[in-house]
Parts: sequence; structure tokens; C-alpha cells
Amino acid sequence: MEWETVTFDCYGTLVDWETGIAGAFREAAAASGVDLAAGEVLEAYHRVEPQVQTLSYRPYKEVLEETAVRVAEQLGWQLRRAQAGFLAESLPGWPVFSDTRQGLERLGSRFDLAILSNIDDDLLNATIERIGVEFAWTVTAEQTRSYKPALRHFQEAVRRVGGRKERLLHAAQSQFHDIRPACELGLAAAWVNRQAEALDGDLQPRRVLANLNELADWLGV
Repeated sequence: MEWETVTFDCYGTLVDWETGIAGAFREAAAASGVDLAAGEVLEAYHRVEPQVQTLSYRPYKEVLEETAVRVAEQLGWQLRRAQAGFLAESLPGWPVFSDTRQGLERLGSRFDLAILSNIDDDLLNATIERIGVEFAWTVTAEQTRSYKPALRHFQEAVRRVGGRKERLLHAAQSQFHDIRPACELGLAAAWVNRQAEALDGDLQPRRVLANLNELADWLGV
């Protein structure tokens, strides 16, 4: 293996964004006297956010705001747009998976670490501070003005390592946002299958792993 850099998706792979999102929705709705079930919130969110991201590029804070309004409407919560900033405000506090820091520290002993994320720079920087591990570089939606699964994040990552795809291994949880486009571009991909999902039959990641410590074990660090 010639990989020199391991790139990661952040939210869903390093950070438990589902717990963060569901908690933020439930807290904001409760303040308005509305009781939302976490499962219903996440089901609607996973359906709505990709639709919002396929529209013309807008900063991720605006994606979160628009998504919050649409999800609330589907769940019967009359959320005013002026109140919809609660998701972006909550994001820096979203919990980090328990294996994230240890796994990253192990991997960082041999590889450069980087992040490819559908987010704004300032929000990602706040999350990196919470994670407590240094990354060599990041590629964000703010930088590429696009959202994965579009290829610009991955193309920019290849450019950052001198145009040599063989230098990169991309590790991520989402098949839709990360594993599929990485494979389409010819990048090596490790699927961090945190939710014990079935692998899409036509995808061929180099490895399927449950968490970052398993990734570190596989890479021998």
C-alpha cells in the first residue's frame, strides 16, 4: 500500500451527527411546546437535506436553515425561518464518536490526515477543535462551492497530493456521499460502516470496518 494521506468525511464518520441533529431538533421544538420523536426527525432529515444540497450552491448554514424549515413542516412543527438557525448554532457541540480521537491519533502516527466535508470552514474548524486532533488540510463545500456526492471535493484532494490518486485513502460512513463518488473517481475507499448497513452491490471499497480503531488495525498502526 502506497497511501500517504487518509482523508475522512467528518459528520457521520468522526462526529455523531444523527445524535446532534435529533437532539437539536427536539430541544428547539420542545421550547415551542412540540414533542418530536428522534427517529422521525432523522428520517425526514435524511430525505430533505440531499434535496436542498442539489439546488444552486449556498453556504452550509443556509442549507441547515432551509432543511430545518422543511423538516419541521413535514413533522407538523410551525417553525419560523427566523428560528431556524438552531441547527448551525448546535453543530459545534455535536458529539464525537468515542473511537474517533484514539483512532485518528494512531493513524496520524504514520499518515497525513485530512477532511473532505460538506460544510462551511468556520463550522468545521469548531468541530476540529472539539475533536482535538490536527489535520494537514481540509476541503469544504465553502471551498469547492459544491456538495458531495459531486466530485469536486475528491478532485481537489487529489490536487492537494500532487495529482497522484494512489497517495490517498478515503474513509467515510456514507455510501451515497463518499464511498460511491470516491470509487467512481478511482480512489481507494474504506467504508466505516457505523450503522451495520448492507453494502450496495456494485460498490467495491478496499475494506469494510466498524470504526476508526479497526481502520488503524487494518493499516497496521
